[in-house]
Amino acid sequence: MQVLYTAAAHATGDGRDGHVRTSDGTVDLDLAVPKEMGGAGGAANPEQLFAAGYAACFHSALRLVARRAKADVSGSVVDAEVGIGPNGDGGFTLTVGLVVDLPSVPRAVAEDLVARAHQVCPYSNATRGAIDTTLTVRDAA
Repeated sequence: MQVLYTAAAHATGDGRDGHVRTSDGTVDLDLAVPKEMGGAGGAANPEQLFAAGYAACFHSALRLVARRAKADVSGSVVDAEVGIGPNGDGGFTLTVGLVVDLPSVPRAVAEDLVARAHQVCPYSNATRGAIDTTLTVRDAA
């Protein structure tokens, strides 16, 4: 694979209760374990960062496949929910739910576009088979 871009980040502190900064400084923030996991909360956490990245990446993939299909996806929205929980082996695992609004296209077309975007999105390709992912079309014409 020809790498087109590489993102670099540096983590310090106590992991989930630490600090992250990208090499260019555009992301520079404290992290905290969420209250739901026994932490103090009040700062970002890795699952939020993953959800934001996945939502943005999937939305780009969706818009790409829509352009190729000449489908009007104006007003489109992608929400990502990333869950974390024990895997039964002493570790943890993630789940992902992607919820898509495509108010300008019929439901059948929306579902097809979402399925095709799932094949194109780099996050989907990287996590396929490793993370339980659900795709939902919430709103369609």
